[in-house]
Amino acid sequence: MSPPRGARNALFPGSFDPFTNGHLDLAQRALALFDRVVIAVAHNSAKTALFTPEERVAMIEESVRGLRGVTVMQFTGLLVECAEKVKAAVIIRGLRAVSDFEFEFQMALMNRRLAPGIEIAFLMPSQEFTYLNSTLVKEVARHGGRVRGLVPPGVERRLKERLAPSRHTRGQAR
Repeated sequence: MSPPRGARNALFPGSFDPFTNGHLDLAQRALALFDRVVIAVAHNSAKTALFTPEERVAMIEESVRGLRGVTVMQFTGLLVECAEKVKAAVIIRGLRAVSDFEFEFQMALMNRRLAPGIEIAFLMPSQEFTYLNSTLVKEVARHGGRVRGLVPPGVERRLKERLAPSRHTRGQAR
């Protein structure tokens, strides 16, 4: 679906393995600034993901249902090529802490070199999500901890299904 003429489109890329309430918060913040936000699920063969790109897209679509102007897709290859494909004027990146800045800054400069016409916008999540990341959520879920409030309900359900401790390992010494 191509964007309406004159619309300000933003691309919000990530691995989203899994999609968290911090990601949802950033998508909502971006939607307040742009007419259309495309959440782009990256397929990174160098990483071992818990969920397939198709599963991540489905989880995100369920999570953003009701947010007018948000669409979800998956991509491989260069981020700027994806941004050009969806006619995004801006790439949205989240910054939780100073530790995120160095990597994001390097990526932003490289993307600016590859596609000078596409801006990079850094958004901060709500304070309640500054500590939250997908790796931490997976670790908590993997050990049977509660992830309610950290991820949308559909993601929580899928995490429980995927990472539920088997009856064979419960109670055994690790």
